[in-house]
Amino acid sequence: MEIIGALLVSTIAGLSTVIGSLVIFFKFKEENINKFITFSLAFSLAIMIGISVTDLIPESTYILVLNYKIGKGVVASIIAFLVGIILVKYLHNLMNKADTKNDLYKLGILNMLALILHNFPEGIATFMSSYKDIELGIKLAIAIAFHNIPEGIAIAVPIYYATNSKRKAIMKTLLSGIAEPIGAIIAYIFLSKYINDCLISLVLLFVGGIMITLAIEVIYPKARDYSLNKYLRLGLLIGLLLILFNGICF
Repeated sequence: MEIIGALLVSTIAGLSTVIGSLVIFFKFKEENINKFITFSLAFSLAIMIGISVTDLIPESTYILVLNYKIGKGVVASIIAFLVGIILVKYLHNLMNKADTKNDLYKLGILNMLALILHNFPEGIATFMSSYKDIELGIKLAIAIAFHNIPEGIAIAVPIYYATNSKRKAIMKTLLSGIAEPIGAIIAYIFLSKYINDCLISLVLLFVGGIMITLAIEVIYPKARDYSLNKYLRLGLLIGLLLILFNGICF
């Protein structure tokens, strides 16, 4: 029963990403579409940077320093973070060489890849926590679900407005969310003997490097392209307030 409960908790946390994709069903007048895209991009980049700076990086670095002492712990943290930066730069350059010239679509795919990598270790963490203590796992799942919803917006909005396909937007968002229970299943079948706090911390630092670089170098310039600074600032502000609320409550 413990295994089923842990898997269920992880699945619910992961699939909460799809809730964010439901914003594409809201009806907007044509003149308001660019305002909504600008707001959504700014909102999602604030979430990505906020999660990385307030959660992934400090907590993961602390765990590594605690286990490897300050020298090795800090070096390991920096290396994992830099590898994430290098990977997203490589993927971005690769997508720029692709045939598609739709920047929004590229952005949606990059967001999806980054958040799959983010959700995978989260699935492992949620499953392992729930397996040991179901109450702790539920608390962790609530916190994860809380920031998975805006992450779903980050994937669905650019893909929908690039392709005009709700199905593609939802399926790409679903693919990101499924990474969480898949991470949980793999943790149980193959990795339960090897998973520890240090390994998860290295992966999350790697993901932090990906998300910060993606937010600054890809999402922010795209949001600026629409020249709607009022909605850009509003999205950043609400995203940051949500991060603060998440930190206080969870």
